[in-house]
Amino acid sequence: MADLTQYKNTWVFVETEGGKAKPVGYELLNPGREIADKRQEKLVAVVIGRGVGEVAKQAVAYGADEVLLVDDEAFGYYTTDAYSKAVTELIEKYRPATVLIGATTNGRDLGPRVSCRLHTGLTADCTALSVDEDTGSVVWTRPAFGGNLMANILCPDNRPQMGTVRPGVFKRREADTARKANIVEETVRIEAGDVRTKLVERINEVAKSINLEEAKIIVSGGRGIGGPENFALLEKLADAMGGSVGASRAAVDSGWIPHAHQVGQTGKTVSPTVYIAVGISGALQHLAGMSGSDVIVAINKDPQAPIFEVADYGIVGDLFEIVPALTKQVLARSA
Repeated sequence: MADLTQYKNTWVFVETEGGKAKPVGYELLNPGREIADKRQEKLVAVVIGRGVGEVAKQAVAYGADEVLLVDDEAFGYYTTDAYSKAVTELIEKYRPATVLIGATTNGRDLGPRVSCRLHTGLTADCTALSVDEDTGSVVWTRPAFGGNLMANILCPDNRPQMGTVRPGVFKRREADTARKANIVEETVRIEAGDVRTKLVERINEVAKSINLEEAKIIVSGGRGIGGPENFALLEKLADAMGGSVGASRAAVDSGWIPHAHQVGQTGKTVSPTVYIAVGISGALQHLAGMSGSDVIVAINKDPQAPIFEVADYGIVGDLFEIVPALTKQVLARSA
């Protein structure tokens, strides 16, 4: 068992790509701030990449008390070997008590690799965080058994406590550009034999088309739309509004649309400005993934559907009449 007294401070890994931060890094500075304050620790942002000095400054504006910055050509694009080595070396040097990583494609790859090297635990795909009042340990909450229950997981005997957290679960704080904090430039040497993979080609088209975590407007369909061909109606409305198409678990399980579009406990957690739920009953599994939306609009022929209990605006009626009418109105306003 590790000597827990040697570990202090809460870290947030701020993932970067092309010199810019993924939104989830700034989002995690919000719960990171709460954890650090309850444990009376510093909140430290870890920024790794190439040309990411501005990301470090923004991390301060979003709440970091200190930033560890690794800015080097070797980290121009993500590789498991290089980034795992960098994060592991930093953790071994500074010994943080808690490390938060976004549950992105890269974060889901990085977190397990680092935790294994450090011989500590990692809770994956979390949807909530809190601090145990008695022990001060972080309580990591994640869906279990296909989203049918929520598990609270603790790592009482090893440090750091590590977890990946879904994008969109937390909202970023308002940026305070007047905040000041120390930015510590760190050097991690990557030798020729350290990285065993090479980026040959990068294809972004598919990822961008279904990037629900960053979408401001989402039009989602459920079992009520009747079949896969009817997602075309939702795509037209989403395109008119400049949004993306989502789906319920029922629609995905029926094979109507790929899993990458799924919103819910076993899909993606989103927090758009506008979320339009079409033919979705409103099961708890789905609500957990979209309840953070600013405005929720529900369209359903069943006036007793649970989705209306969380909706800001509800339309009871035939979606095959309502959705085309909405699309027509949106297009008319933008003409």
